[in-house]
Amino acid sequence: MKTVIIGGVAGGASAAARLRRLDEAAEIIILERGGYVSFANCGLPYYVGGVIANQSQLTLQTPESFRARFRIDVRVRHEAVSLNPEAQTVTVRNLDTGETYTESYDSLILSPGAEPIRPEMEGAGSPQVFTLRNIPDTLKIKEYIDQAKPRTAVVVGGGYIGVEMAENLRQAGLQVAVVERASHLIAPLDPDMAADVHRYIQSQGIQLYLNNGVKAIGSRDVVLQTGSIPADMVILSVGVRPETGLAQACGIPTNQRGSIVVDSRMRTGVPNIYAVGDAVEAENFITGAPAFLPLAGPANKQGRVAADQIAGVDSVYTGTQGSAVLKLFDMTIAATGLNEAAAAAAGLSYDKTYLYAGSHAGYYPGASNMSIKALWDKETLKILGAQIVGFEGVDKRMDVLATAIRLGAKITDLAQLELCYAPPFGSAKDPVNMLGFVAENIVTGKVKQFFWHDVDRLPRDGSVSLLDVRTPAEVSQSRIEGFASIPLDSLRDRLGELPPGKPVYVHCHSGLRSYIACRILTGRGYDCYNLAGGWRLYQSATHQQTVSEYSCTDCK
Repeated sequence: MKTVIIGGVAGGASAAARLRRLDEAAEIIILERGGYVSFANCGLPYYVGGVIANQSQLTLQTPESFRARFRIDVRVRHEAVSLNPEAQTVTVRNLDTGETYTESYDSLILSPGAEPIRPEMEGAGSPQVFTLRNIPDTLKIKEYIDQAKPRTAVVVGGGYIGVEMAENLRQAGLQVAVVERASHLIAPLDPDMAADVHRYIQSQGIQLYLNNGVKAIGSRDVVLQTGSIPADMVILSVGVRPETGLAQACGIPTNQRGSIVVDSRMRTGVPNIYAVGDAVEAENFITGAPAFLPLAGPANKQGRVAADQIAGVDSVYTGTQGSAVLKLFDMTIAATGLNEAAAAAAGLSYDKTYLYAGSHAGYYPGASNMSIKALWDKETLKILGAQIVGFEGVDKRMDVLATAIRLGAKITDLAQLELCYAPPFGSAKDPVNMLGFVAENIVTGKVKQFFWHDVDRLPRDGSVSLLDVRTPAEVSQSRIEGFASIPLDSLRDRLGELPPGKPVYVHCHSGLRSYIACRILTGRGYDCYNLAGGWRLYQSATHQQTVSEYSCTDCK
């Protein structure tokens, strides 16, 4: 049997290696239009910033290593220019010689990936404007920095790659600004969780221009919808589109976005042709709806499934939940599953809560706090999604939550997880357990919540009691207008200051002391509500709005 694979990165390379392990006799050919196979897309920004020092470290395999270990025929700079599904052939052009030839196949795997979107605007094709998708892109950016010595850079787009590029350009010594059309960076985050990211990235010397878009790119500046900013170089990072012209030209079904439609076995609508990776329409694991989630992990798993099918192993791809993690200087940002916008768009009835917890035992030196948000289905209690922003220990907590979602856990199941504990690594009550405890209290009615976006709408006419149970020192630093101060440890002795029969809305710094206050008040007959995430989240989320306004005002 002969299998031809078009595209030698991530999904294509994984499919080839898996197929060889399953079938020693198969003839396997990889056709790769570029000059590299199996390279580390996700590592590209770090070569620009000098974290990865050697270009060779970006290449996981070479044509020679593939042949030596797997006996796979890898042809770089060979472009598939057309397909003939009836004859089961591929027309190929050798980009070095210009020669065109025909290659037959028994099975075909399409793994062409996705290409960066380059907006149609004045200056988008200028020599100081770059996109980042492959090793040649990276080398061009690095060469431009080394030779042209730019002092200022603008990154257009605040997604994962855009933020990573902003960090690494800053590390390379440039003054950096990020322009994002939406209200916040990192689309999988909700705005309230992105607020901490905004404050932190600005503290690292990177300017933000949110709720703003680019109209044109000049030779030394970028013209925004409002104002302009200096730019010796520009990185366009506004997203990618599936590169599926080859598939569309021969009648392989695609969706409106252009993604190749596949079933759970990675089969296209044409016999003997499979498709994997960023070019395909995936299924959202949570909702079951079609989704476009171009991530390396899913691409590799899809490649494995396609290889299994060709080799006669009936495995299936069960969907993508969008688990991702991002390093931003010392900060770690992670998400999995649905955010609030996606849950609402899917028509789901969900609840949510927040947690602010330490990375390890507080008495052991070096602990730092992380902000956690989780969503769950109100009916089934199944976890729908989670987001974490913090420093140490974020990644391992998110991996636990991603695993819990994949295995269909309820939010209350988190309370029962037995996780590893030693003071340098965690707490006896791990943040994941604490998230389960908090949710359990909500689900069982032990506490009622209100949220940061409800605070300013609460009446200040005396019809409800607004209570701040932080210490006087905390209150003296900053307070929410209208909230009376009674420290938690004085609450039982000062209950007479709270009129009976009126609802009480309570907050502290993070939500823990105010939860204790709510239990005290509930035990005394009060109808009590706890501010989820506490003053800290309220302050951060409302500062998010200030950042947006400041950015637009600042660029006028």
